[in-house]
Amino acid sequence: MKYGVCNWIFGAEDLVSTAAFLAEAGFDGVELEGGLRRYQADEVNSILGDNGLAVLSLTPEDVDLAHPEARVRKEAVDYYLRLLDFAAAVGAPVVSCHGAVGRVRALAGYEEEYQHFVSGVRHIATRAGELNLRLAMEVLNRYESHLLNTATQAVEFVEEVGAPNVGILLDAYHMNIEEADPAGAILDAGGRLFLFHAADSNRQAVGRGHSDFLALTRALGRAGYPGDVILECTSTGPDPFTPIKGEGWLAEVRQFTKESLRLLKGYADLAQPPGKDDC
Repeated sequence: MKYGVCNWIFGAEDLVSTAAFLAEAGFDGVELEGGLRRYQADEVNSILGDNGLAVLSLTPEDVDLAHPEARVRKEAVDYYLRLLDFAAAVGAPVVSCHGAVGRVRALAGYEEEYQHFVSGVRHIATRAGELNLRLAMEVLNRYESHLLNTATQAVEFVEEVGAPNVGILLDAYHMNIEEADPAGAILDAGGRLFLFHAADSNRQAVGRGHSDFLALTRALGRAGYPGDVILECTSTGPDPFTPIKGEGWLAEVRQFTKESLRLLKGYADLAQPPGKDDC
C-alpha cells in the first residue's frame, strides 16, 4: 500500500516545496489537484521524479456533470477529457470524479440530474478506458453534495454506469457523517473500491478525532483493497472548502500529515493477520 497526500490541502504552495516536504516525511506520492492551468505535465514529472514521488491520483476542479443545463454539462465533460489526457501524461492511474461540491440540492429533479451524471460518467469512462485509466466516484457527505452520499448509493451508481474502469472513492471523513458502519461500507464497496481518503472525524489528523482507523484498515484488508491511501486532512478552523484557516495553518497541516502517516502505518502493521510463528 502506498501513501500520498492530496496537495490541495497545502493551498497555493508551489509543487517544489510540497514535493520536498512529502519526500522527507516518507510519503510515496501525491494526489495532484487537477488545475490544468496551474501545472505542466513535464514540470510535474521532473519535480516529482527528483523527489522519488509519483502521481498516485488526480482530483478534479469543481465542475458539474449533473447540471440541468446542457452547456454546463458539456463544459464539465470537456474538462474531464482534458484532465484524462493530463493524467496519462503524468502517469496517474486513477482520476477521481464527483458531483459539484457545495451544491446540496437538485436544480431540476433529482432523477433527471442523476441520469445526467450517469451519462456524463459513461462518456468520460470511454476515453479513460482508451488511456488505460480508472475513474473513482467520490462519495461526499450531504453537506457538500446531493449525489452519492453513501457507499450503497455509489455501488448502485457504478453498476448503472456499467464500465469496468469506473469504481468508488471512499473517504473516512465523509463516512463518519453518512455511514452507520464505516468499516462495513468498505466491505460493501469491495472490489469496486479504487481509492481511499483518510482524515479523522473532525477532518484533522488521523488520531485526533473519533474514527476507528484500525477497524477501517482491517476492513481494507478484508476487502482485498490493492490501492493507495491519500491523506486529505485540513488545519483546525471553519470553512471546509478552503485549506487556509489563519496564521500557522500550513505548519499545522504539515504536522497533521506526519502524524497521520505514522499512525496509518502502525495500524497497517496491527491489521496484518498473524503468521504461522505467531499462532
